[in-house]
Amino acid sequence: MNFKNTLLPIQTTLQSKGRLLDISQPVVMGILNATPDSFYNKGQDSDAESLLRNAEKMLNDGAAILDIGGVSTKPGAALISADEELSRLLPAFEAIHNRFPDAWLSVDTYNAVTAKEAVAAGASIINDVSAGRFDESMLRIVASLQVPYIAMHMQGTPETMQQNPEYGDAVTEVRNYLQDTCTQCSNAGIADVIIDPGFGFGKTVEHNFQLLNALHTFRILGKPVLAGISRKSMVCKPLHVNPEHALNGTTALHMAALQQGASILRVHDVKEAMQVIKLWERF
Repeated sequence: MNFKNTLLPIQTTLQSKGRLLDISQPVVMGILNATPDSFYNKGQDSDAESLLRNAEKMLNDGAAILDIGGVSTKPGAALISADEELSRLLPAFEAIHNRFPDAWLSVDTYNAVTAKEAVAAGASIINDVSAGRFDESMLRIVASLQVPYIAMHMQGTPETMQQNPEYGDAVTEVRNYLQDTCTQCSNAGIADVIIDPGFGFGKTVEHNFQLLNALHTFRILGKPVLAGISRKSMVCKPLHVNPEHALNGTTALHMAALQQGASILRVHDVKEAMQVIKLWERF
């Protein structure tokens, strides 16, 4: 297929709660973990004051969106209930929304109840690693809330996804999955959809690089593409480093993602990602 001749116009704005977010140029989403077992910060910054301090720094460094999660989705992590998730998330959303009422906040969740409560507490975007597969009411709830929806590809669940991921053709299978998801979202009445190929979620390092190299082909779906590469195994394993020492490699792959058409970089390090975008724009 000649993707250059079949590209749809890419959506350049997101609408939520009467506000518009311009994504005609790439933007950065900063990661805030309100969980005790995240793969990078190990819960060291999950208390309210630390979250507020990190949120302020990310916004000052140029983040357009703050993505707040209350459950770890690292390899091997078990799914948790909405009640446990909300006990972590709601105080975080209330504190951050009260301190920064104009900030665009995203809730990182696969539970529809959590998504609904988080939007009531200040979230403007729902980021679902399961693309609606873990909670059959998710798409209906998102449509009723009329907020943008980030749909990610994952093979299996966080608990099983890295046990032995296999594909006939990773790029085609992931793209077809996301195309089917976009159709489901449209049928449910969701207006704004962002697609995420799910780097590190049920993929080997080789699968991840195949997807990164072909990221431009996902533009055939006409949706903004989110790249979540920050400090993941596709950086760490080739360089033989741990996540704490993966910033340089992350920065290199962020440039590649931008060259391949990514609209949103989901990152731990906002300042450095903004620098990559500025240099990419000049390039």
